[in-house]
Amino acid sequence: MTQLTDLNVVANNPLPSPAFLQSEIAATAEQTELIDRSRREISDILFRKDDRFLLVVGPCSIHDPEACEEYAEKLAALSQEVRDKILIVMRVYFEKPRTTVGWKGLIMDPDLDGSDDIIKGLMEARNFLRKVLSLGLPTATELLDPITPQFIADLISWSAIGARTSESQTHRQMASGLSMPLGFKNATSGSLKAATNAIKAASQSQTFLGVSAQGIASAVTTRGNPHCHLILRGGENGPNYDKASISRSCEVLKESGLIETVMVDASHANCGKKHEQMPAVFENIIAQRVAGNQAITGAMLESHLVAGNQPFPQPLEQLSRGQSITDECIDWATTERLVREAAAAL
Repeated sequence: MTQLTDLNVVANNPLPSPAFLQSEIAATAEQTELIDRSRREISDILFRKDDRFLLVVGPCSIHDPEACEEYAEKLAALSQEVRDKILIVMRVYFEKPRTTVGWKGLIMDPDLDGSDDIIKGLMEARNFLRKVLSLGLPTATELLDPITPQFIADLISWSAIGARTSESQTHRQMASGLSMPLGFKNATSGSLKAATNAIKAASQSQTFLGVSAQGIASAVTTRGNPHCHLILRGGENGPNYDKASISRSCEVLKESGLIETVMVDASHANCGKKHEQMPAVFENIIAQRVAGNQAITGAMLESHLVAGNQPFPQPLEQLSRGQSITDECIDWATTERLVREAAAAL
């Protein structure tokens, strides 16, 4: 009989169930309490019930867990120093969207060699998240693959849907069932419509195809996620962190029947993907908030131990420790200065 399916499939390897991985690499009682508390605090800040500022900061992606653990230790200490004014949440990004091809993140390729050992990647992701949580730091990630949340979402305090996927029905449905606050980024064109439509869709009950905790294909029905919000990250026509752009964003949110709350990403198109420009963008965001714009409730920074980024792929032994292999990041000294100055200004 002529074969009609799997003509282009080379392998189809079953994964352990989400419930199994969650039990094997489980959160402690203290970590569970931190996730629960931080989710509530993040939501209160985003929806203007808490007058602190939310800062999601950390490496563009986690490719060297050891170096990123050192970063987390530094960030945890800084977080305690500014906690009365700023709630710091660490970027712990394991999945990377690619325009064409490239390294897709620690979950997909933990050995950075194209071997794509996803089971190992999921285990490393959970172990790293536990290390960050054990330092008292809430965690943030971008959710790209709709199956991934079943394996790691119990260890995540805040999540994002990226500019490329805010228009995706699959991701809006997924967001409707997530248990944490979640930001939708404006489209790569700069348009806000996809993000505002996504917020409205994700707040509603949805039924879609998914995976159960036991790893079985299932029909998932959600009640909707009321904690979704807008992230401005710039677009093809330039940045959108300036006063006029934020004012327009608030108008669009109001017209859409949504709360006027905006998180601003100081990286990506808002800084032209140049780390040297990121500090000035962040300082501008903070200045607007200090000047009285309470709609600006949070910001994002891409930050690592070492500034810039480095080409990849290249031999692993030649990689510089603590420097991004994806987008450019500001270094730790710059991060520390910006956060302290922001806390003082706020």
